[in-house]
Amino acid sequence: MITPAVLISASGTMILSTSTRLGRVVDRVRSLSDRLQSLPEDDAKLDHIEEKRAMLYDQLDKLTSRSRLLQRGLTTFYLAVGIFVATSVAIGVVSFFHGRFSWIPVALGLLGACFLFYGSMLLVFEARLALSTTHAEMDFIWRTTRRLVPRELVEQHKAHYVHFRRRKD
Repeated sequence: MITPAVLISASGTMILSTSTRLGRVVDRVRSLSDRLQSLPEDDAKLDHIEEKRAMLYDQLDKLTSRSRLLQRGLTTFYLAVGIFVATSVAIGVVSFFHGRFSWIPVALGLLGACFLFYGSMLLVFEARLALSTTHAEMDFIWRTTRRLVPRELVEQHKAHYVHFRRRKD
């Protein structure tokens, strides 16, 4: 009965971190939505306004995908908790019936572990998507900043590589 309790705790930790991540995504969506709506419709002074609008729209699209992955992960972790609780109950019931139906807790434990694994895989995909959104936004900032700083400073700068990813200019 101890193993399901440990897995319930692990699932609870995953629920806590996933719900925190989902909250951050929701906050980010609200922030980007406000930024997108505050952009002027037509402004001759801001020649990069369309590029900024496209970047914000792309960010919102990726955040939508992230929120869906996180919601699916939360559901999966909640199912895992429920199944691990059922496993603990099944262990008690099996011991009451002197080992009859001993396959039920094993099957429930394996099913709960599968849900925990699937939820973890969803979070891996979400983390990769989160990284891609960060890279996309930083690339945008890099491009716009290069237009604003003096040319000699841009020419002095050396390209660098982070995480084996070549930055696009």
